[in-house]
Amino acid sequence: MREISFSEATLEAMSEEMSRDERVFVMGEDIARQGGIFGQFKGLPQKFGPDRVRDTPISETAIVGAGVGAALAGMRPVVDMHFADFITVCMDEVVNQMAKIRYMFGGQCTMPIVLRAPDGIIRSAAAQHSQSLESWFLHVPGLKVVIPSNPADAKGLLKAAIRSDDPVLYFEHKALFPTKGPVPEGDHLTPIGKAGVVRPGRDITIVSYSMIMHRVREAADKLAGEGIDAEVIDLRTISPIDTETIFASLVKTHRLLIVHEAVKTGGVGAEIAARVAEDALDLLDAPVARLGAPFVPIPFSPALESLVKIDAEKIAQKAREICQ
Repeated sequence: MREISFSEATLEAMSEEMSRDERVFVMGEDIARQGGIFGQFKGLPQKFGPDRVRDTPISETAIVGAGVGAALAGMRPVVDMHFADFITVCMDEVVNQMAKIRYMFGGQCTMPIVLRAPDGIIRSAAAQHSQSLESWFLHVPGLKVVIPSNPADAKGLLKAAIRSDDPVLYFEHKALFPTKGPVPEGDHLTPIGKAGVVRPGRDITIVSYSMIMHRVREAADKLAGEGIDAEVIDLRTISPIDTETIFASLVKTHRLLIVHEAVKTGGVGAEIAARVAEDALDLLDAPVARLGAPFVPIPFSPALESLVKIDAEKIAQKAREICQ
């Protein structure tokens, strides 16, 4: 199978879906002029023209508001947020409008809108451009939230999100854009709401998503050399969470570690831990463990930034403690 980058995979998904359905269009800051800040829309303006690849003013409130209106009018907008941090500017449109409209109108309308949100720590981007805010939206009924970790799922989840009649937040870690991996050609879709077991194991279940999946897989390789066989689950979607796959893994391993780059407090790991405590406590032979960023803003200083990042050794050490 051919290998392409994460960024190229999302570009391929956009091109295929825009060719398949003329209602699909994309808008955001610097999209038509430069192909997106990370080049993830490069070539789309030339292929589809300014009506379907639209530059916008620097106003997240206006961008998402226009996207909501377009979706209500029968279009299928893909809205680029530039940086995920800037969703904070348009929370009313996301939480009170986009997420609620299908419910408040009794299902008489659909809301097929995708918010693409580049997130995560990268090269000292500091506190306002490095956040992982996905768990905020796990708390909002009406939203789907997907977070791919590899190019194949980057393509498959984006295509599935564009075809969804519900609003989808599509978080894409900035550090993943240049990474390469095998990607199927043609109409490849990854189902929303279904986790993937990327490495089978018998001793401990490690659950993660997004860029940290790469650190988890490194840790699993390290642990295998020490005789600890880790089963690795890539969530891919955090709303809805595929607890069925997690519970099925715990039947085998009886130990659970959840890892994410986002702040540990109130994160996806906390929600999974709570669900396991409520519905699968009898499967555990050890307390559930979580790894996440400390409760601080992301520092600009490279030395300090490295302290809040999760690496493979931190993951492996936590797994060793659970398996003792």
